[in-house]
Order: sequence, then structure tokens, then C-alpha cells
Amino acid sequence: MEKVKPEMGPEMGSDCGYKCGALPMCAPLATSWVPPQGMNPPMYAPEEALNRGTLFPGLDLPFMNMVNKTNPYAGTPLGELMALAFMAKELQLYLDTHPDDREAFKALRDTLALKREGMARYTKLYGPLTLEDLENCDKYTWPDGPWPWEYCERTGK
Repeated sequence: MEKVKPEMGPEMGSDCGYKCGALPMCAPLATSWVPPQGMNPPMYAPEEALNRGTLFPGLDLPFMNMVNKTNPYAGTPLGELMALAFMAKELQLYLDTHPDDREAFKALRDTLALKREGMARYTKLYGPLTLEDLENCDKYTWPDGPWPWEYCERTGK
């Protein structure tokens, strides 16, 4: 009769398959630790933040040192709105853990105001981006073109 090694026995979960989550007795436990983000950290400009995938340089850890170098909407009204929306979301997430950071809250309020102005300007020039933008339209223009991904101010197409 063959002797069963302790790490392979049924008490170790080896017959459950790889999805059961059981570890052999000799497996070390791991503890994850994420350093807290300090108050009032430096921030990228909105367009750079959108390209980098984070508003905060201290959190900018590109996978395999790969960074988005181009944004097809950079320099367009739509690109500006995308960057402001991204910045607002990043500030909201930051404020969830740092609610007493008054400078960040002021930056969020300023960003939301710029975004609101930009949305009104964009809607007036190019049509609605969201259904709520129809509130400021004279007629139902939702199906009218061009769609946001069909227009590029730099080329005029």
C-alpha cells in the first residue's frame, strides 16, 4: 500500500480541485499592505491624468512601465470633457478617504463647475452627450449626428 504524503491528503483539500481555495499546511500566509495616501498630494493636469490613469503622481505605477502616450480625443471639446469627468471621479474617490482635505474639495467643486460649463458649451455646439442634455435642447436631437466618436475638431470631419 502506498503511503500518502501529508500535503496531498484529503484533509488538505487536494481532492477539491484548484478552485476550492484550500492550501497545503506548509503554505505561508500573506498579508497585503497598502500605504495610506497623504493629505493634499500633488495632482496631474486633467488631460495628463486621463492619459496616466490616475490623478495622483504618487499612485502612478504603470504596468511594465507602459504609459498611454496618445489620446485620440486630446485637444477636442470631447477630450476636455472626458478629462474633467475623470478628474472629478478621482477627486471623489480621494475625498472618500480624506474628507477633511479642503483643497481637494475646492478642486472637486471647481472641476464640477468647469465640467458643467463644458457640457453646456458642447451640447450647444454638437448636440447632447447624455439623455439629460436634452433638457437644454429646443427639439429632440438625440439621433442626429455626428456622434461624439464621429467628430474630431482638429480635422473637422
